[in-house]
Amino acid sequence: MKSLGFCKLVLTVAVAGAMAAGTASAETLRLSHNTGDSTTWHQGAERFAELVSEATDGEIGVRVFPNAQLSGGDQMRQAEMVGRGALDLLVTSAINVTPLVPEMAVFSLPYLYATYDQVDATTRGKPVELLEEILEERGIVVLAWGENGFRELTNSVRPIRTPEDMRGLNVRVAGPMYVDVMNSLGANPQQMQWTETMTALQQGVVDAQENPVGAVIIPQQIYEVQDYLTAWHYSYDPIFLGISREKWNGYDADTQSAIRQAAEEAMVYQVDITRESTAEGLDFLREQGMEITELSEEEIAAFREATQPAFAEWAERVGPEIVAAFQEAIDASGD
Repeated sequence: MKSLGFCKLVLTVAVAGAMAAGTASAETLRLSHNTGDSTTWHQGAERFAELVSEATDGEIGVRVFPNAQLSGGDQMRQAEMVGRGALDLLVTSAINVTPLVPEMAVFSLPYLYATYDQVDATTRGKPVELLEEILEERGIVVLAWGENGFRELTNSVRPIRTPEDMRGLNVRVAGPMYVDVMNSLGANPQQMQWTETMTALQQGVVDAQENPVGAVIIPQQIYEVQDYLTAWHYSYDPIFLGISREKWNGYDADTQSAIRQAAEEAMVYQVDITRESTAEGLDFLREQGMEITELSEEEIAAFREATQPAFAEWAERVGPEIVAAFQEAIDASGD
């Protein structure tokens, strides 16, 4: 009997030890993004976390931190932190990485794109590989591309239909390229962290902001502090899911394949829900009391002409080779 009791004790200790070892071997990666937990960014990040856990039988977990919590609320620092291995993963938009990689501004050049087919021809084609190579040199491996969307203007002052209507408007912007675009329109751009923007809009520190409808304006409830929206499709902004190169290189090929597949599936989901929300978005915003201004082709042409100096300046910074690759893919898309 004593022998049987001893065997049970040994078995219990062995099982407990195995469970502890299994727990100790599990890894939790930290993923940072700069919007709130109601956005499609967050939904895509959470889907990625679920898929990674499933693909690795729980050996790798992902914890998602919204609102740039891990970079002290500084959305621009996230990429730099991932690049040096201080953060594992990020979901961020191309424009937020331009301080580190100016070439990323190519996506958001004013009026580069007119349709989603043109967007997809670049983000799912050869041109994007040029950006992925540059990001990897900076320590970030791009796993998959998602969508922030076409950026539309909201404000609390007046309807905007012409470039002249922009004069004197205090506009919150996300990055340096948008500063130059707004200056070309006679507005007063103020570069500001997203975490500070809602308060600034509520207090009247800024009059306006520009962001995509489905990914940001609706889920972040911009309609509660802004009265007017102009659908001018002036700039497109993709997001990407990236991982620290240092962390990535520590995985074997099978694990890398599982993580990348999870990222690609999660970002397909994120693009789908973003575009669905955007398609229904203007009607929803009207129901919330916003006055929507939809521009004609002639009116959009006036904005395109007014922002041409900013386009030319930033195309030079991005580099002729990259801009040409994007424009060729757009032309070949048939739109």
